[in-house]
Amino acid sequence: MNPAAPSDARARLDAIVKAYDVRGIVGEGLTEQSVEALGAGFVDEVGAAGDRLVVGHDMRDSSPGFAAAFARGATRRGADVVALGLCSTDETYFASGSMNAPAAMFTASHNPAAYNGIKFSRAGAQGISLDTGLAAIRDRAGDYLDEGITDAAEPGSIEQVDVLADYAAYLRSLVDLTGIRPMKVVVDAGNGMGGLTVPAVLGKAAGLPALPLEIVPLYFELDGTFPNHEANPLEPANLVDLQRAVVEHGADLGLAFDGDADRCFVVDEQGGAVGPSAVAAIVALREIARVRAAGEDDITVLHNLITSRFVPEAIEEAGATAVRTRVGHSLIKDRMKETGAVFGGEHSAHYYFRDFWGADNGMLAAMHVLAEFGSQDAPLSQLGARYMPYALSGEINSTVDDVPAAYTRIVEAFTGRAEFDELDGLTVDGITPESEPFWWFNVRPSNTEPLLRLNVEGGDVATMTAIRDEVLALIRG
Repeated sequence: MNPAAPSDARARLDAIVKAYDVRGIVGEGLTEQSVEALGAGFVDEVGAAGDRLVVGHDMRDSSPGFAAAFARGATRRGADVVALGLCSTDETYFASGSMNAPAAMFTASHNPAAYNGIKFSRAGAQGISLDTGLAAIRDRAGDYLDEGITDAAEPGSIEQVDVLADYAAYLRSLVDLTGIRPMKVVVDAGNGMGGLTVPAVLGKAAGLPALPLEIVPLYFELDGTFPNHEANPLEPANLVDLQRAVVEHGADLGLAFDGDADRCFVVDEQGGAVGPSAVAAIVALREIARVRAAGEDDITVLHNLITSRFVPEAIEEAGATAVRTRVGHSLIKDRMKETGAVFGGEHSAHYYFRDFWGADNGMLAAMHVLAEFGSQDAPLSQLGARYMPYALSGEINSTVDDVPAAYTRIVEAFTGRAEFDELDGLTVDGITPESEPFWWFNVRPSNTEPLLRLNVEGGDVATMTAIRDEVLALIRG
């Protein structure tokens, strides 16, 4: 491999290190050379020399080679690599938590096939962001690209370990599905890692007893080219096949996982989407009830600032404390630890659990939905509607050249009509009489693109639509 010029190598490294992870196009910024340097820099930053370090990868064509390159860099700096092989992202969190070891997962999650990336964790599945170590990892890797990797006095080893059976058994211990009513469930794995984890957790592939679930598989073949649709269920177009299959099979519900299977989306028996905020509320109430029954009185649940207003309302009504957070998985993991929260929910279908080391686990959220829905006889469309009483716009992206100017237009238009806060982007909360439907919206700039992301909620569809259209006109100038 011919090394790039130092300045060029550093520039490419800077381009792929994002706010919460590493992400880039294979063969451009993301090469085996840069990945090997990142492996070495990661060991140094987390102090893993002489200790174990977990490495896993998804089904993308480039992932095995990148995982091997990372392991080379890590062992050269003295870490003992626990190589998980093919796995979901939350399997690496399980390994990181149960082994109390730092971890690196090779995946680009829901991004197209040309991409790959790395999700890092400190020991105990704790998150790493640009502000809490990722910048230092980048800088150390940059030095190694410039000067070459210095081999440790004692190089590390590589051990192949399969944690899937233990992972599945642990999730089964957290949510008991043995007593639910029999249900037919269509699962769209999107040719991602759900094709490996779903048969293990919800089926018998890991040697666990059968559950009262008939799983109808959709795109379970592991294929990093994503031949059927992108593994991004947040985009409505990628749910169409699942929605159709649920209706055709007369299923009770459908589940869709993203590429690395750490996010889960839910579809009811009519093919209607059950929003991530509704799932967050369902899981929050179950977790509050569980820990209260175990004797806890001071219970905290996190929600990010663009979940439905119903989520904090449900948390507070259940007698727990709702804590509003910024968007971003590393930030929420940090807040889970700081607050001791039992659960945290994001609008993007990331769900965080104290019993899972504060990390996110889409499969665990799906199991909670199955347990809740499977304990009563009403269709999921009725249950979902109870947890989605308000009108949400979903996230709307607009290309904006001058973000400050767009903010100024919004503030001028809503001054006197709303209250403002800047916890994350700009949140505008309408001042309305009790007799009128509430509304609020949030605009946040993208970390990586010239985009403003808009989320709007209103007490009814007409209110949400009016505010949405007014704000979009202001954003787009």
